[in-house]
Amino acid sequence: MINNQKILGLLGISAKAGKIVSGTDACIQAIEKRKIKLIIVSDEASDKTKKNFEYICNKYNTKMKIFETIENLSKAIGKKNRAVLGIKDINLSNEIEKIINGGEVIG
Repeated sequence: MINNQKILGLLGISAKAGKIVSGTDACIQAIEKRKIKLIIVSDEASDKTKKNFEYICNKYNTKMKIFETIENLSKAIGKKNRAVLGIKDINLSNEIEKIINGGEVIG
């Protein structure tokens, strides 16, 4: 079972530390500048958004996870209506990925 609260807590801490980019356009720009280590797309994001980020993440070799509701992701970082989050910090992205993957980092 994924510990969602722990991940949301980590997202909150990193948002305060300025380690998160949120919103579709901002995340795409940051991926293109190779500043993002992990993209989190909400379960509730449109199929078009998910496909778009899959394509961009593959193109720029960026990891992507589909996780949580828009409301919970938004609340965690203190912003409204954010379906896409980009994490700039490598250690934080590894930790979140480890938790989402069930405790072990793959790769």
